[in-house]
Amino acid sequence: MENEAPERPDRWKKNYSLRRAILDYGMGVIILGIGIVVLLAPKLKLQLSIDDTFRYIFAGLCLLYGGFRIYRGSRKNYFN
Repeated sequence: MENEAPERPDRWKKNYSLRRAILDYGMGVIILGIGIVVLLAPKLKLQLSIDDTFRYIFAGLCLLYGGFRIYRGSRKNYFN
């Protein structure tokens, strides 16, 4: 009985880190995908009602942030 109390926070932290990592990987892939679709919209024959400059800026930001989310998921450093 005495050994269960110290393990519980460690198990909670491990499960929390796993859930956050899965969330970061998933959101990173989705945001990267949006950036790629916006970047390749003319080749995919999609019409966007924004200027090319803003399209490139938005696609670049999506690619950077999606890459950051994937990186953060791989580090699993949520408690420091």
